[in-house]
Amino acid sequence: MAEKKLNLLADFPEVTTEEWMAKIEADLKGADFTKRLVWRTNEGFNVMPFYRAEDLADIATTESAPGVFPFVRGTKKDNSWYVRQNIDAKDVKAANAKALDILNKGVDSIGFKLGKSVLDKESIATLLKGIYAECVELNFKICLNHSAEFVTLLADYFKTQGYDLAKVKGSINCDPINHMLKKGKKLNKASVAAILKEMADAQQQLPKFRLIGVNSISLNNSGAYCSQELGYALAWGEQYMEMLTEANVPAEKAAKTIKFNMGVGGNYFMEIAKFRSARLLWAKIVDAFQPNYPKKCEATNDAACYCAAKMHIHAETSKFNKTIYDAHVNLLRTETEAMSAVLGGVDSLTVMPFDITYKASDDFSERIARNQQLLLRDESHFGKVTDPAAGSYYIENLTANIAEQAWKLFLEINANGGFFAAVESGKIQEEMKATAAKRLKDVSSRKEILLGTNQFPNFDEQAAEKIVKEACSHKRGCSEEPTLEMLPHVRAAQEFEELRLETERSGKRPKAFMLTIGNLAMRLARAQFSCNFLACAGYEIIDNLGFETVEEGVKAAQEANADIIVLCSSDDEYAEYAPAAFKAINGKQIFVVAGAPACMEELKAQGIEHFIHVKANVLDTLKLFNAKLLK
Repeated sequence: MAEKKLNLLADFPEVTTEEWMAKIEADLKGADFTKRLVWRTNEGFNVMPFYRAEDLADIATTESAPGVFPFVRGTKKDNSWYVRQNIDAKDVKAANAKALDILNKGVDSIGFKLGKSVLDKESIATLLKGIYAECVELNFKICLNHSAEFVTLLADYFKTQGYDLAKVKGSINCDPINHMLKKGKKLNKASVAAILKEMADAQQQLPKFRLIGVNSISLNNSGAYCSQELGYALAWGEQYMEMLTEANVPAEKAAKTIKFNMGVGGNYFMEIAKFRSARLLWAKIVDAFQPNYPKKCEATNDAACYCAAKMHIHAETSKFNKTIYDAHVNLLRTETEAMSAVLGGVDSLTVMPFDITYKASDDFSERIARNQQLLLRDESHFGKVTDPAAGSYYIENLTANIAEQAWKLFLEINANGGFFAAVESGKIQEEMKATAAKRLKDVSSRKEILLGTNQFPNFDEQAAEKIVKEACSHKRGCSEEPTLEMLPHVRAAQEFEELRLETERSGKRPKAFMLTIGNLAMRLARAQFSCNFLACAGYEIIDNLGFETVEEGVKAAQEANADIIVLCSSDDEYAEYAPAAFKAINGKQIFVVAGAPACMEELKAQGIEHFIHVKANVLDTLKLFNAKLLK
């Protein structure tokens, strides 16, 4: 008997959206579809639980092709990217040795962070000795006031080595506004414009270098949401375009001096969409400056050249969501972030080492960070497919929605004087502080999950001894007092880490005892929930299978020298068990009920104070316990 071939179109007839909705509403049994299944994002728009082909009807970008204006699908016709690693080059000889080593291990882009002492021919020669500049992307970060001087020194070095300057690629990250945001140093608009003009003029020496940076990574590291980072980045870049063109720099030249250094966080699909939206909107912004496009592109042989409108993006994995406790989870975070960036079509990527939250990275953590990219490129073949997200009903809608929200923010900033004015007045900094505070609040109540920190912590981990560097409110070594509001220096996990470190360093380790009784399924579920809840403060957890009576459980807890006794049972049984346990404990330990039973108000009236459940603020509750237990 011949095998029947499956015909999807014939065997599975088309189902209409109305039929899908009717089935969903039947399954919801009267519950509100919008409240139960529609996700309201922090970006300011709704995400539906399902999308269909009809949801692409009004999205024009689906007709775009890779490498074609407005570049939503990428600025090139492949998905190659530079694998970048950053090096602190205070010691140029050591930095050179490290650069040569990692270039042999798969890296093809270096980011050197330079001090003022590198501003001479000998230091540059030592730093770049043995590095063939035509085959490697070279990126530099140096003191703002010496950037143009460094361009000349670098160009002279390349000439002495006989390089073709048209083949030498890289960047010098000159970004006065970022200096204002991070250092709190107030600059006047005229001086910023002068610095930018000087860099634009210097670019003729290094035509394939991008000399002006837009570092929205600073916003990302302060907690910015995707559309917020993008909206600010666009306004930032547009501000630089305006300053340059007002200084008589042609628009096509001005656009080609700017490089975007963006962050990439843990919201996987949203980050892919962010990079796609970024290219689309930046192309439109540059186009509005009416650059003089050549009639034919020498690079691509296309009929018209829109190269000036191409957004050049370097991405860096975020520091905001990285943790000290259970730090190897950072590897999972950076891998998904790297995937978002690469699938989103960035030009280069730095994966930050997993241990940078508590120490200087070492050879092991840097090797892992490099290999995360190499695995994506060489084993998973991410470089072989251009814009694999294209046509996805979900991601195309995310792209359109993020673009819409970012554009609103961009227009709002421009209507109020532009990005420089917003930074000068402190508006951007205040907005970022509000966003960071909102995200910290969401982490404290587990609306935003940090695995290993506020959910499923490693119960017995000790971290105090591994911390080499402490968090600080601003960069150390600054001799000048800030004259301008700065971006918040914060990580999502830091308040939980401070709480747990307080427990560690106190010399005490409170014991939390699970008094499990009654309904088997409920007591086990609530014990597991409570164990994870209280372990977030570093408490010793004593779980149990169950007790026959409340008195038996209280006795066992007191014999174990428990500091907290958590009653774990079902809502129906709490009316009986909770008062009995409360009476038996008699104030000797902190008594906690796991859940929010219907009888909670009656129990509170009897003197029972503490209830832990999914709506409880984990951080505030644990701070209260620490205040009582660590005296």
